[in-house]
Amino acid sequence: MMFANSRFISEEEYLLQESISQVKHEYRQGIIYAMAGASNNHVLIALNIASLLKNHLRGTGCRTYISDTKVKIESLNTYYYPDVIVSCDESDRSLANFLLYPCLIIEILSETTEAFDRGDKFADYRQLESLQEYVLISQKQPCLESFRRNSQNQWLLSVYGSGDRVRLETVKFDCLLNDIYEDIQF
Repeated sequence: MMFANSRFISEEEYLLQESISQVKHEYRQGIIYAMAGASNNHVLIALNIASLLKNHLRGTGCRTYISDTKVKIESLNTYYYPDVIVSCDESDRSLANFLLYPCLIIEILSETTEAFDRGDKFADYRQLESLQEYVLISQKQPCLESFRRNSQNQWLLSVYGSGDRVRLETVKFDCLLNDIYEDIQF
C-alpha cells in the first residue's frame, strides 16, 4: 500500500529526502507516496525473473535492475520504483539513482497496488518513448500479462498461464512461466 503525503514538494527536495530516507517513496507531480514492504512471494517472483533476465542479457549491453532503482518520467515529473527494469540504452549507464530509457518494466501485482499498476501507473509509463514492453505478474496464481508496443504505438496484450512458455519480445527472452514461480506457494 502507498501512503500519500499531500504537501507539495519539489523534485529536488524529493531526491534529497529520498537519498537519506530509510523508506522508499514514489514521486508523482509533487506528491510523495511511501511504499509498503513486499511479501515473500513478491520478492521471490521478482528475484526469479530478474535472475533469469540478468543471465539471458549477459554480454548484450542491456542491464537488469531491481526494486531500488527508480524510473524517471520526465514529461510527467514522476519517479517510480518498478520491481524489475531492463535498459539497453547507454545513456542510462551514467545515471546513479534512476533510469530514463527503460525498454522493459515489470511489476509484481499485490492487492493494494494492482489497480494503480494497471491504471494510472501504466498510463504514466506509456509516456516513456523507450518503453516497449510492460509486464504484470500475479502473486495469486500463475499468470503473466505482457503489454507490447507495436509499430502503430498500440499496446498488445499476451497472457501466459501455468505450463506456458513466456516470450518477452523486447529482449528476445523466453522461459517457462513455472520458472518465474519457482519456490512460490499459493
